[in-house]
Amino acid sequence: MAVELSDEARQLIALFETETDVTVRDCLVDDESDRVIFVVKAGQMADAIGPGGTVVERIEAQIDREIKLVEDADTATAFVANALAPAAVYNVTISENSDTVAYVEVAQEDRGVAIGAGGKNIDAARKLAARHFDIDGIELT
Repeated sequence: MAVELSDEARQLIALFETETDVTVRDCLVDDESDRVIFVVKAGQMADAIGPGGTVVERIEAQIDREIKLVEDADTATAFVANALAPAAVYNVTISENSDTVAYVEVAQEDRGVAIGAGGKNIDAARKLAARHFDIDGIELT
């Protein structure tokens, strides 16, 4: 599935890849929450974060926005779990009826983390899952 990127997203990807030497698979500019979400190639998350988060902090200072990182995955279930990190996800079930919905079992104490302030985390996960796996919705169980 092809993901369309804005010019701003392309510029942010170029900056992030230059600063981190990782491969960015997608970039979602979330103006509502004043942040940028990068989907990084599987296995490159540690390099993207940097020691103690220093790389992310440096780039956040450059772009004057919060950065959220999501690790790419080959399957929809793994991708949805990664998109909701750092919440502890126990299980993801994809139901394909009239709509394709990911039902996510999250630790009770992590529901707030999965949802995020004002729903920003779950909204971002829904957008990314739709862009990468044609998932119409994500529901926490």
